[in-house]
Amino acid sequence: MADATRPGAAGDVAEIGIDPAALADNDLLRELTSLYRTRLDTLRYGPDAALSNHLRRTGELEREYLARRPGREVDPSRLTQDF
Repeated sequence: MADATRPGAAGDVAEIGIDPAALADNDLLRELTSLYRTRLDTLRYGPDAALSNHLRRTGELEREYLARRPGREVDPSRLTQDF
């Protein structure tokens, strides 16, 4: 059995996910959608390790999205205050 905690081990994808830079745009959006859909359940019912992994993965995917779309669409009417 492979050691899933060792880099390059067979379990890496299941443990940490595919490198966001390697995802096609539609796959990146699908992954983000899935994380957002499961966010509340993970926060409320997941063990600390699951919540930590969820936060890490969400950050990775969101950083990749922003890197690909630095001029992303922003709806000015959604801003409720000056930042």
